[in-house]
Amino acid sequence: MKIAMLGYGKMGRKIEELAQKTGHEFILKIDQHNRHTLNPVNLRKADVAIEFSQPTAAVQNIKLCLTNGVPIVSGTTGWLEHYPEISDLCKKEKGAFFYASNYSIGVHLFRNINKQLAALMETQPDYQPQLTEVHHTQKLDAPSGTAITLAEDLLSEISSKNKWRNETTEDPKTLSILSERIDQVPGTHRIDWQSAVDTIRLEHIAHSREGFAKGALAAATWIVDKKGVFGMKDMLGF
Repeated sequence: MKIAMLGYGKMGRKIEELAQKTGHEFILKIDQHNRHTLNPVNLRKADVAIEFSQPTAAVQNIKLCLTNGVPIVSGTTGWLEHYPEISDLCKKEKGAFFYASNYSIGVHLFRNINKQLAALMETQPDYQPQLTEVHHTQKLDAPSGTAITLAEDLLSEISSKNKWRNETTEDPKTLSILSERIDQVPGTHRIDWQSAVDTIRLEHIAHSREGFAKGALAAATWIVDKKGVFGMKDMLGF
């Protein structure tokens, strides 16, 4: 499989390392220094594009792939106000677009557990939830896309809260998301359900970027012969 890597940073390098072990080839490796080489002629040589860039570049990268018939897998966060536009473009162009805020299979198992626990807590008003996410200092958006997804999953199961806020709040209807940035932390997400007598904690800790890279490469392999808008649920079946 020939891959165009749009955003050749730490994640791009980890994906390349795994791709080479399985016989895939990177034909484009785009970063801020060689963006001028990202054009339709070069892009169309790829079987699939994997996009881990910056929020300001993601929408343009995705549109370029979709309008040139190249399936694209994106893991960039912080641009999702444009998601409906991208989804419509994908359908119009009969293209293939795969998006996830987090490509770790463990995180998606964690999401399912989070929803199940939240559903149980609907009948336990003594417990109040709080969400914490910790990432490396190079991560620009806060809260993380995964934290937002976890928050929205949780809110879909309980009636006591109807929105989230990226700070501590005393508003009983608002779920607090606390964001921390610490050097060399790949990603930690924690949900605490606190009562006066105890705390129930769910936590996912990524030990390295490898889990994210494996998931992104699996998505790239999976999407090559498909048409439509997809996410991890479609690939994993849960």
